[in-house]
Amino acid sequence: MRSDVEQAVQLLKRGDVDALEKALELLQTSIFSFSMRVCGQQEDAEDTMQEVLIKSLPYLPTFTSSKALAVWLYKVARNSCLLSRRKSKFAPKVEMSLEELMPNGEELEAFSLGPNSSPEWAAIRGQRDERVREAIRKLPPHYRIVIVLRDMEGLSDDEVADITGLRPATVHMRLHRARLFMRKELAKPGATTTGGVKKRKRRSPNVPGHCRKMFSGLLDYLDGQLDDFSCSEMETHLNACEPCKQLLHSFETTISSCRNTSADHPNQTKAAELRRQLLAAYSRALASAEI
Repeated sequence: MRSDVEQAVQLLKRGDVDALEKALELLQTSIFSFSMRVCGQQEDAEDTMQEVLIKSLPYLPTFTSSKALAVWLYKVARNSCLLSRRKSKFAPKVEMSLEELMPNGEELEAFSLGPNSSPEWAAIRGQRDERVREAIRKLPPHYRIVIVLRDMEGLSDDEVADITGLRPATVHMRLHRARLFMRKELAKPGATTTGGVKKRKRRSPNVPGHCRKMFSGLLDYLDGQLDDFSCSEMETHLNACEPCKQLLHSFETTISSCRNTSADHPNQTKAAELRRQLLAAYSRALASAEI
């Protein structure tokens, strides 16, 4: 949404009708796409798009900062989505256990064969966007909003904290678990690995202690949040441990998949009609502000 909001602010400053319509179209598409990611339902996303834009009309002339406008729009859209009446039937009803989200010994053993042994690569290649959307919908709302804002909308921990009212440390914790959940979901489909080796039904081997110690730091390492000593220790371990190296690659792929998921677009007929109504209302609001 951020780049579209920056363009919209510049267009709003021009004040002519064509610029206003283009600005509203940008905001309309951005809010709908964000709302689809968070709400997961077409009807809720359309309702949110309409509600947010109607609420924003009286204030649009006052925004000169794209960041301030983006944060305000995210807050209103977030509140609308989380109050949605249509709840996902797939969302888990319990908190996500960190222990359950971590890879087990069998998964690490598969990673030791190299990147082609990971079932996640096939998941990313085939219908990646829909797979990502399905996994996002399965997240509990308070985890979903964080990963959408952070990894799909490109905001920082501090900006997400500002929008959600959470402490940055809480944002980071929820992001960590949401990414673990996404990696696990994207790796699920298929009874075989991409290398064609069937998974054998057997007891999972234990995860080596030195690998388990590294798990909690892998995502911090990717985000550049480890201190120099911890970073050096992580890189030494990764250079000597193929399973952890491939696990890191799977996290990179998961995060990249979230960031590169294409935007959803609203129904063009409904969007055009809403835009016509908004243009008329915005023109009245702008005229009132100039009096």
